[in-house]
Amino acid sequence: MATRVRRKPDDAKRLILEAAGKLLAAGGPAAVQVRAVAAEIGVSDAAVNHHFGTRNGLLEALLRFGGSKLKAELHTVLATWTDGPIDPAELVRALAALYADGYAELALALHRSGWRDAGSGLLDEVVDRLHSQAEQHCTATGRIPPPREAIQLSIAALHQAVATDPLFGNEFRRSVGLDASARERMLDWWTEILRATVAGTEGATSRATS
Repeated sequence: MATRVRRKPDDAKRLILEAAGKLLAAGGPAAVQVRAVAAEIGVSDAAVNHHFGTRNGLLEALLRFGGSKLKAELHTVLATWTDGPIDPAELVRALAALYADGYAELALALHRSGWRDAGSGLLDEVVDRLHSQAEQHCTATGRIPPPREAIQLSIAALHQAVATDPLFGNEFRRSVGLDASARERMLDWWTEILRATVAGTEGATSRATS
């Protein structure tokens, strides 16, 4: 008879959510069933329900779990930014990677069921760091730094674009004669947009000498 492994509640929840995340990436929200998740880690259906109550509770927790993973990845990206030139390429890729793993479909499915995300500020730290470093960089190069709102709008537009891309991206690309392969070029385009925003505009001194 197999020995039952007793885990701390937080550890058990993490294992369940990690298993649910793998199923989500492989088959979308429909693949995240309590029985499938339980089988993935060798526990009973009741064990999963004990921690999350219902399948909807599991799905909501999984979406929050994805947000936590994104925050951790963003902290890693931010740690690579120094006082030198800012390169937002890793930020663009980190955002796009999360939603490509099924979280776009999950968010839409929960939204259709009536769930609403009351949270905010997921990318506040990104905006603050970009704005702060843009001010430092522009001061050193004699350019006019962008207002904070310009960076907020750019990051919000980027977030919206990558979040909806797995759902509608190919349709929008086809509407202008592009195929699915253009997705990577669009991510590169977003990177260039953010670089240009952070770089600011030419100051009075630069214009006078140009």
